[in-house]
Amino acid sequence: MAHISVVIPVYQAENLVDSLTERLHRALQQITPDYEVILVDDRSRDNSWQRILACSQRDKRVKGVRLARNFGQHHAITAGLDVANGEWVVVMDCDLQDEPEDIPRLYEKAQEGYQVVRAQRRVRNDPWPKAVTSRMFYALFNFMTGMHYNARVGNFRLISRNVADHMRQMREQTRAFSIMVDWLGFPTADVDVTHAARVDGKSTYTWVKLLRLAGRIIIAYSDKPLWLAVKGGFLMSLASILWGAWYYLRVLLYGCAVPGWASTIVSLYFLGGIIIGFLGIIGLYLAKIFDETKRRPLYAIDTTVNLGSPSYPRRE
Repeated sequence: MAHISVVIPVYQAENLVDSLTERLHRALQQITPDYEVILVDDRSRDNSWQRILACSQRDKRVKGVRLARNFGQHHAITAGLDVANGEWVVVMDCDLQDEPEDIPRLYEKAQEGYQVVRAQRRVRNDPWPKAVTSRMFYALFNFMTGMHYNARVGNFRLISRNVADHMRQMREQTRAFSIMVDWLGFPTADVDVTHAARVDGKSTYTWVKLLRLAGRIIIAYSDKPLWLAVKGGFLMSLASILWGAWYYLRVLLYGCAVPGWASTIVSLYFLGGIIIGFLGIIGLYLAKIFDETKRRPLYAIDTTVNLGSPSYPRRE
């Protein structure tokens, strides 16, 4: 068992892998020579896997996992956690905006008795479109789940072996690493870090993908959309009763017939749209249940380097 494992999902990062591993070696040597770096290639379309192979040949502590197809960042993190055997596990991104030099600081803080140490960015160094979409994501997520997720905290964090083992037991299809770790509730501390500028490429998270991710996570981790649908239905019923009472009172007082073919048609279409929307919300929850009942593996591994035969944790 290594003392520290570093798990990094890699996607479209062929120009970053060499620099990333070199900086990791320098940073981890400050803590212990007994470490492993697990690079999980989420089926990049560039030469990321070839760069991982080259780094693994130079140093056997660099280990590679190549997924059979693109499963997504959080599934790639899961694959890395499943093969990591360190007493402490670091999870970080590959774009070097998370700086490897901060790992010793996270480790030092963990020695004070914390099982989770999160890297908290002082200022997020992102282009304004990504900053705006990220704020939208966290605002929507916090409102719909009732949680208070810190937007300055990403995936970059150090977790204990105990936390990693608990994470391996969580096998639901909808993955959100940072949210799942926070849900476990182990003693947690934050360390302020610098969020570096992106040195190569661009983020693959568009605002559309972020909103879709928010929707999937909200459905997976909260029943608030269902409660909003229930409350909305009662409010519309109450509004229709009051509206009808007002028209009835108008007839009694003024003796005029209630005109209203147009308002009736508009109301029917409005209520029909609301009902269809509510049924859609229910359908999303049913679809999520359907996905879980399939009990498919969270990922498929094509090949590995410097690792034995990987095994999939059982879904009980």
